[in-house]
Amino acid sequence: MSQIVDARGLSCPQPVLLTKKAVDKGEFPIEVMVDTVTSRENVRRMAENWGCKVQVEDFGEEFKLTLTK
Repeated sequence: MSQIVDARGLSCPQPVLLTKKAVDKGEFPIEVMVDTVTSRENVRRMAENWGCKVQVEDFGEEFKLTLTK
């Protein structure tokens, strides 16, 4: 079962902070929903720095990032 982080409507650094909390729990995969390119890139970059593999799906104006170890 995956963790879901819904960070749509939040501005940075909130999506990154919510994702960090989910990563710290260590329960993968983690699905992160964001709605800006800036949030997508900040979460992707930070997750990769934390050693996660990141898959990005584009749903028009929203993005889903799936984080795995």
